Amino acid sequence: MFYKLHFLQYIWRKILLLAASPYFSLLVWILPLLIFSSGYSSLIAHDEALYASRARLMFDSGNWIAPWEKAHHKTPGPYWLIASFYELFGINDISARLPSMITGILCLWIVYEIGKIILGKKLAWLAAAILSVEFLWLQSCRLSTPDVPLVLLVLLAIWSLIKAEINPRKRQFWSFIAGLSLGLGFLMRSFMIFIPIIALLPYLIGDRRRHGHLSNPILYLGFFVGLIPSFVWLWLCWLHYGNQSFEELYKFVIYQSSNGNDNYHTNFLFYVWNIPLKAFPWAFFGILGLFLAIRRPFRYKLLLVGFPIILFTEISIFTTRFSHYSLCLYPFVALFAAVGLNWLGEIYQLGIPSQSTVQKRKKNILNFFAKQNLPRNLSYGFGGFGVLLIIASIVIFAWGSSDIRKYAIIGLAMGLGWLILPVVWIGRYHFGKKFLTTGYWVAGWLIPCWLALAAMGSTGMLSDYNPALRIFLQQSAIASILKTNPIYFVQIDDKVQVLLDFYIAIDDKRVVSFSQVPAFSYAWTDQNQSPKLSRPHRILGTVKEYQFIQVLN
Repeated sequence: MFYKLHFLQYIWRKILLLAASPYFSLLVWILPLLIFSSGYSSLIAHDEALYASRARLMFDSGNWIAPWEKAHHKTPGPYWLIASFYELFGINDISARLPSMITGILCLWIVYEIGKIILGKKLAWLAAAILSVEFLWLQSCRLSTPDVPLVLLVLLAIWSLIKAEINPRKRQFWSFIAGLSLGLGFLMRSFMIFIPIIALLPYLIGDRRRHGHLSNPILYLGFFVGLIPSFVWLWLCWLHYGNQSFEELYKFVIYQSSNGNDNYHTNFLFYVWNIPLKAFPWAFFGILGLFLAIRRPFRYKLLLVGFPIILFTEISIFTTRFSHYSLCLYPFVALFAAVGLNWLGEIYQLGIPSQSTVQKRKKNILNFFAKQNLPRNLSYGFGGFGVLLIIASIVIFAWGSSDIRKYAIIGLAMGLGWLILPVVWIGRYHFGKKFLTTGYWVAGWLIPCWLALAAMGSTGMLSDYNPALRIFLQQSAIASILKTNPIYFVQIDDKVQVLLDFYIAIDDKRVVSFSQVPAFSYAWTDQNQSPKLSRPHRILGTVKEYQFIQVLN
């Protein structure tokens, strides 16, 4: 009996240690956001479906090197990763998205490790928690794209460089891991990996006398070993396609960076507004934290400050601009936001100063009284914003259509969450509830974003991107046709085709006219094209602007 009791106490202590672990608490924090859904899922066209369908082509064909008709323009790392999960869990939306979910969790833990070294444990955990509730970051963690795996490799390289610097005994090991991570980045995103590598130069060159990374041959050895899978793939592709394999990789980079790429050409200031919008409200705290970090002396300033500034400049100069190109900046937005929010939390803890305190200190700190009231003003301002969201949500619930009511759920969740800020402030400074310390006020910023993203996940907005197509394809009659008959695409948009490439189990054929479609065969076409079809046909269904038809004899 004594030994059983001792064993149970031992198990209980281990459970308590696990619960107190920052890794476990971060996992509990983000996991619901990753798995909440409406019970249904469907891929986004275009990028997500592209990676998922290309991985399926590799998996179905059994050819993981060169399943394409001509040389491919991207390295195969993302396809190999997704296809590996198809091997483990079958071909479905969840399997395609699992790599990003898992690497997203690992990113949080590495951000915590980096922040712990640079900023301390408290701010490190806060930064990782903030990263979890940045909209674009969470959305990317739920997509079958290579962006989050690439960020993981970059963060792993940064963490390894820092570990190599502070652990001389394991310097060679961590230097090898840093180089290996950057080398594998080429397999994941080809030449895009050189953008974060260039952003590391201020730290690598500016602090070279302290860490000596650039003179360490093990770093280069790790980088070369990381490139070996890409070299092997390129060599095997060369045997199949010849020099076209190298030309396609090079031409794709030139195409993406050329001014002639008008489809994706945006203003130079694209990321100036896009990052604050998709990291709301954390980008504003991040700007405050960036100014504080620049003013304060600390050891890794060229890394914490130099890397994101150079990276931001690079992607802004790059003429093809997408939101996900900035994803590598979001961990640093979170780190800076943690610094800024912690600074405001310290002011919150001090409370409303007396007039004598203001007179004593206003010479030392510009507009000290205004700064002391900044947390109060923010609390009331966002509390008022929350009230507006609640009112708007109630109006939508009462008179809005069913399609728009899901947005009201999100607004209601966020609006109720924002009320925490004024309630905490009033409770502490008007009702004397001193237990409402900085932690409660900081939680008042995290919880509304968590609730809003949880509501988005629960309504399917982060998982079910094409419900109309999903419902149509799940019909038993349609599903049986798709499984047993060749399908033709006649003048159909690329975005829809890549979705169908993933969901249709057999090979499809793309043709330019209906004359190439055999009698009694099935085809997808634009809704505007079927009336022009002179051959007899019947329409089996319409999804948005596309129709599924059978050509008759």
